[in-house]
Amino acid sequence: MRVVLWCCRIFIFLFLLAFALKNTAPVSVSFFFETSWQAPLIIVVLAFFAAGMALGVLALLGKVFSLRREIARLKRISTVSESADDASLPVTPPFL
Repeated sequence: MRVVLWCCRIFIFLFLLAFALKNTAPVSVSFFFETSWQAPLIIVVLAFFAAGMALGVLALLGKVFSLRREIARLKRISTVSESADDASLPVTPPFL
């Protein structure tokens, strides 16, 4: 299984390397106020790909932090309920 995984990794690397070598022509990216940026096409593609990944991670941070707060709140409730349980009371299964 490891051999197949490494073969896939090598294939993907070689494919991306060939893609990068084929797209070395300079392109111009125009911004506002008549400013422009000239770079090889592969650099422009990779820059926008990285910027998209960064924006995706930033968009998920709010959800991640809210879930972490929820987990902490549930842990606090769990520890409080465990300490409040009396050993003399009968324990009922949660699914009855």
